[in-house]
Amino acid sequence: MDAPKLTLVLLDEILTIYRLDRDAAIPEWALRGGFVSITRTVDELSIVCSQPERMPEIPHEPDWRCFQVAGPLSFSLTGILATLTTPLAEAGISIFAVSTFDTDYLLVKADDLSRAIVELTLAGHTVQG
Repeated sequence: MDAPKLTLVLLDEILTIYRLDRDAAIPEWALRGGFVSITRTVDELSIVCSQPERMPEIPHEPDWRCFQVAGPLSFSLTGILATLTTPLAEAGISIFAVSTFDTDYLLVKADDLSRAIVELTLAGHTVQG
C-alpha cells in the first residue's frame, strides 16, 4: 500500500517545549497563544506553547516550528507519522510530534525548517504557509 500524501499547514507561531515536575501546576503563561499542548505523565508535565519570555529556570527547548496535518484524520488511517518522520529522519532532522483527536502536529527546530519543507515536498507532501 502506498504511503499517504498529506497536506501540511505551517503554523505562524514559534513554540517552546517545557518540562516541569509531574505535580507542577499548569502555569498561566502556558495558556496564552494559539497552540498549546499539555501532557502530564507519572514522570513529568510537558507543555508545548507559544514562546513567552525566556524562563531559564524551567528546562526547555525553544525555537520550534509546527506543521499541522490537514485533517481531520480518521483513526483507521495508518502510517501518517511514519510517512512524515521517515524522510526527515533520513535527512537528519529531529522532530517532536503531538497528536490530537482530529489530527497530528509535527514540530521541527526553526533552524531546520527550510530543509524540512524540502524533504517533505520531495516525499510527495504539500506544504502550505
